[in-house]
Amino acid sequence: MSLPELDRQPRLEGARYLLRPLAAEDWDALYAIASDPAVWEQHPMQDRWRQDVFRDFFDDALAKGGALAIIDKVRGEIIGSSRFQALKSAEEDEEEQSSVEIGWTFIATRYWGKGANREIKRLMVGHALESVERVDFRVGEANWRSRTALENIGAQRTRRTDLSKYQRKRVLHLIYAIRREDFADGPLASDT
Repeated sequence: MSLPELDRQPRLEGARYLLRPLAAEDWDALYAIASDPAVWEQHPMQDRWRQDVFRDFFDDALAKGGALAIIDKVRGEIIGSSRFQALKSAEEDEEEQSSVEIGWTFIATRYWGKGANREIKRLMVGHALESVERVDFRVGEANWRSRTALENIGAQRTRRTDLSKYQRKRVLHLIYAIRREDFADGPLASDT
């Protein structure tokens, strides 16, 4: 069975949030959120609140495609962003499954702990699994907030890791995954 090609710039709508392709005009609204150091305090790149660092992050998101703005439907305002990255066919993937990475997600602190991440990830994972067999998440080893959020949506920690460097320091990322067969019965299967 052939799967449809993954649209990495979809428009996805849930009960409370709308995800749409990120645009250059979103800079001011997103930087207003990203400039809060609390957003990045557990992230390996803790200086992303700085305008020059966030500018590189934002420009990279636009250049690579796959980046989405997250909109609060009631307020009509941007509350954060997430991305579809690292799309791989089964032949390219070490586990011989087609996969895509979801990540680079950040949302305004006033939305933390209120179900925003769950709805956003349900929309994104559900969309991705129509075209790939597995969704991966890369998270900094010390980013306990994100690790807990991933576990709460049914992502399983894998044996895979990614070691990179940032400002001449080694950064270990852990890889979590949700497979298509686990999604239907997992915590993201419904919008409740």
